[in-house]
Amino acid sequence: MATNTDFELAEEVITKLPKKYKVFILNDDYTSMDFVIDILISVFHKSYEQAEQIMLEVHKKDRGLCGVYSHEIAETKVMQVLKRAKDSGFPLKAIMEEE
Repeated sequence: MATNTDFELAEEVITKLPKKYKVFILNDDYTSMDFVIDILISVFHKSYEQAEQIMLEVHKKDRGLCGVYSHEIAETKVMQVLKRAKDSGFPLKAIMEEE
């Protein structure tokens, strides 16, 4: 027999939102600024102006926030950045951190 407490606990578990993850691009001394802007536009769907701002943040602060996503989407975005960078001969890295 279920008690009110059991029902309340089950309801709390069901209503929790999934965790979100921040995706960052990391600075390096070799990847061109134009390539970083292209990645931000094509992978993260940023406008040119937004991409330029994030690229400058990467350059000045060693990393820039590209977006906040569910785990699966964040992981996919990181993998897309790594593959495109490798295919283009750049050492650009992207990481994800729990929000």
